[in-house]
Amino acid sequence: MKLVILYRPKSEHATLVESFSERVLSAMPNASIENIDVDSPEGIAKLEVYGILQFPAVLIVADNGSLVDIWLGDALPSVDQVVDSLRR
Repeated sequence: MKLVILYRPKSEHATLVESFSERVLSAMPNASIENIDVDSPEGIAKLEVYGILQFPAVLIVADNGSLVDIWLGDALPSVDQVVDSLRR
């Protein structure tokens, strides 16, 4: 499982998202985390694959690429929610 966060690095959400990633990594040092710019080719592809229209978007993705959990918008999940989902 991995944590994927889609956001705009040059936006008002940047600090919040980057801090959130660091807190998840502190709680789960071996977590696989990808912070992806929604305007990059990879970000655009992920938005299309998962049908995301709102961001920041926090996704838990299984090793086979299937979506396990998703949180959209300003209200990021708690670190505990993400860690629990990553451990499934």
